Amino acid sequence: MTAPAVAGGIRQWLSAVALVLTLVVISLSAGSFLPRASLRVYLTTGAFDGSKNDAAAAADLLLSEKAFQDGQERLPEQNAPSATMNSSEASLDTGSCDLYRGEWFSDSSGPLYTNSSCPLITKTQNCQANGRPDKGYENWRWKPEQCILPCFDARKFLELMRGKTLAFVGDSVARNQMESLLCILWQVDTPVNNGTRRMQKWIFRSTSTTIIRIWSSWLVHKSIEAVEFAPNGLDKVFLDIPDETFMELLPSFDVLVLSSGHWFAKRSAYILNGNVVGGQLWWPREAGKMQMNNVASFGVSVETCLTAVATNPNFKGIAILRTYSPDHYEGGEWNTNGSCTGKVKPLDEAVRNGFTNTMYEKQVAGFRKAVENSGVRGAKLKLMDITKPFALRVDGHPGPYRSADPNKKTQRGPDGKPPPQDCLHWCMPGAVDTWNEMLFETIRREHAG
Repeated sequence: MTAPAVAGGIRQWLSAVALVLTLVVISLSAGSFLPRASLRVYLTTGAFDGSKNDAAAAADLLLSEKAFQDGQERLPEQNAPSATMNSSEASLDTGSCDLYRGEWFSDSSGPLYTNSSCPLITKTQNCQANGRPDKGYENWRWKPEQCILPCFDARKFLELMRGKTLAFVGDSVARNQMESLLCILWQVDTPVNNGTRRMQKWIFRSTSTTIIRIWSSWLVHKSIEAVEFAPNGLDKVFLDIPDETFMELLPSFDVLVLSSGHWFAKRSAYILNGNVVGGQLWWPREAGKMQMNNVASFGVSVETCLTAVATNPNFKGIAILRTYSPDHYEGGEWNTNGSCTGKVKPLDEAVRNGFTNTMYEKQVAGFRKAVENSGVRGAKLKLMDITKPFALRVDGHPGPYRSADPNKKTQRGPDGKPPPQDCLHWCMPGAVDTWNEMLFETIRREHAG
């Protein structure tokens, strides 16, 4: 090596050392310490290798310090896809970051709870207790492209929701998400069950935080009474009338999470302006052509529900629409021998599902129309856009492990048919817990903004 090159290397090394010492002094003067981990990350990823100027490198390190001090960052492993982070990723001020564009990485630190540390897991979602042999599906975490999704901090969540009420309203997937949240919070405080037949209700006494779930299949009014040529006993879905089962309680909610869509595959008739306009798995031949199918009806129901929520003068909270939860049935549907057997890790690229994509598009269009309908009150509506990230989580469903039956079938039979499967709901712990990390971050941003 030439003398100039050696001298240049020494100058570069001395410059890096001087900068680190300067940052330590700055940090100590502010009453804090530079964490060893942040130094390790930045010193091993080239922050001081001459490729950045000193000011940019200093900003990187100080942002990383803040992230560690906040106690919300769980760094990916060094061999994970996104282990090397830049300054924008290190910042936990994710207000301008799209949480829903990113990738999954394996995190060996494990889930936020276990199937034995939470007594609330519905049996059909307790995959480990039902004999699922692999556990890798519990350890995947979501990494947005431009920032970090903080690991769920149960104590901070309860403090943020002190004296407030969070309500999950919708179908069985809403229950799946609520139970995930309860399991996470259960690790720091045991709630009191104060529910009724009308709704589930859990109170965390340490902060007087209330978690509620109300069943609402379609989020709009439904009846079995006859309407025109739709007979008595058939479910009638009134697309332009919000569901009164939760609307009358709406003013008491600080945060409302809405979930719907899958019941639009059920046998039913659709009513609009008092008239029968369509149906699913039901339509008399003599009635002529339907005006609306189940997909179009879904979009109208979303617009109706969200507009009613946002324009209610007594509702002071926020309403979060979680987008359509993708299922992963292959070779059929839930009732026609669909299967997700043997899926043990996320897909690298989502397989196109025409029905899921169309339902998602109609739902987002309904959301946007509701925002427009609501004027300034439309700011109460938030979109939790999980459909595309979770299209990759083919491994996250119970599949054949929806039952603890020791004699259950987990492989295809001699006729090639798979055993009964659940490729719609989500194992707990597992992928569904990420929904609540996204929920926490959405609430945190709203509180900070």
